[in-house]
Amino acid sequence: MSYTRFAIYYVPPSSALADFGAAWLGWDLIRGMPVEALAISGRDGVTASPRKYGFHGTLKPPFRLRNGYDAARLAQSVQELAACTAPAACTGLKLSRLGRFLALTPTGDTAALGQLASVFVTQLDAFRAPPTAQDLAKRRQRRLSERQDANLERWGYPYVLDEFRFHLTLTGKLPKDQIENWIAVLENALPALPEPFEINSVALVGERADGQFELIERFDLTG
Repeated sequence: MSYTRFAIYYVPPSSALADFGAAWLGWDLIRGMPVEALAISGRDGVTASPRKYGFHGTLKPPFRLRNGYDAARLAQSVQELAACTAPAACTGLKLSRLGRFLALTPTGDTAALGQLASVFVTQLDAFRAPPTAQDLAKRRQRRLSERQDANLERWGYPYVLDEFRFHLTLTGKLPKDQIENWIAVLENALPALPEPFEINSVALVGERADGQFELIERFDLTG
């Protein structure tokens, strides 16, 4: 299958959390198919935005391949990089409000997660096609800081390196008067969250012609 964009994600391995994420969003990233969603009123609407990406934590944001590079070469490079990169861990995960979005975020010292993401952002940058003028204009609609704009120019995305904050997105942008309600819904629906939280593998994922992302291959971190 051909893909329009690629990304490096943390995708939870088989677990209660992975099952919840697929059922919450209604999309199984690992199998690349819709799944029976949780029967919660309004869930379909609030998860419409993150559904296409699947349940994940971004390490290297979606990018188009630069001319002269192909998916096989990318996969080989991800495998080689994973083989010399150590796993990362923190204390655990918690449900958090990020502006008007809800997500799972790490607790405790998160430096190792940031370092892990930085490795894949920087070391795979040769594969990334430069952002188009349209890409830049779209990102700059969000009042970027000077550092974020510099990241956009250099790395194709504002929220990398020092601006990176690991998270697993659960909703799109919520109406202000519904945020507390959805926090309560999620607190009731979430399984026990992992303690500690560990990233032992990375996932190469691709965006299909229909806009949905799916797992291409998972690589263990063995450095």
